[in-house]
Amino acid sequence: MYHNDVSWLDRFCARHPKFGIPNLMMYIALGNVAIGLIDNFSSYPLSAALFFLRSAIFQGEVWRLVTFIFVPITGDFGILNFTVPGTSFFMTVLSAYFYYWIGSLLEREWGTAKFNCFFFSGVLLNIIFGLIMGVSSIAYVNMSMFFAFAVLFPDMQILFMLILPVKVKWLAWVDAAFFLWQVLNSMMMGLWLYAVLPLVAVLNFFIFFWPDFRYLFAKTKRRRSAQTINFKKAQKELRQRRGYLHKCAVCGITDQDDPDMEFRYCSKCSGYYCYCASHINNHTHVQ
Repeated sequence: MYHNDVSWLDRFCARHPKFGIPNLMMYIALGNVAIGLIDNFSSYPLSAALFFLRSAIFQGEVWRLVTFIFVPITGDFGILNFTVPGTSFFMTVLSAYFYYWIGSLLEREWGTAKFNCFFFSGVLLNIIFGLIMGVSSIAYVNMSMFFAFAVLFPDMQILFMLILPVKVKWLAWVDAAFFLWQVLNSMMMGLWLYAVLPLVAVLNFFIFFWPDFRYLFAKTKRRRSAQTINFKKAQKELRQRRGYLHKCAVCGITDQDDPDMEFRYCSKCSGYYCYCASHINNHTHVQ
């Protein structure tokens, strides 16, 4: 579904490549682990002093506007009655690593500037919501980040429960179904705070990917033409003749060498030059 039409955001990021914090998710993951370590192995519940709480912020604890980003999300984050995370430190580390891995791939795909815009726009929406409703959490910002990852890398496989290989797109559909059930269930129970918070956080995902959804909807309205069918046939014949369809112009890796590798064609190079995920944003443009 993902396409490369240039938007105002892409133009901004191209003009300001140094905008944002490089390796942002590394710092957030380290913060998660450090806070989780203190929560699980000390008598002082550090998370309780850092999560987003409007009443505490208005009393002068303004650091909560920032520190809630680093609070681990693997524990019991009851929105109406916050308690210290109750899961093990291992789960905190596992969750931190998972979102660090996702964030790193998104930053490599988009560039530092665009990834920072995506992440912090979600944080800003949550801060606005928290100041209106009283509390907020980074949990659904991370969920929107996972949805973005699933759109860009739908066929990438990950080990579910560290055992079962599953494609990201199927996990995203399960996550979306659970997300929808959670929202509807909260609405039926009259817990509007629980219902609105996920919608506000995931709104960030739809803002960033609306051009892609619009492209998909327009595409479904068009009938499949003979030219499209012939193009797919030509691709099949090309793969049979060469043994691969895509080959990186830098390192030479092909989709036959690594079927899970993502390949892109650079719009800034003169001609049709294909690059793997490692070199699409890290190569010398051919003129």
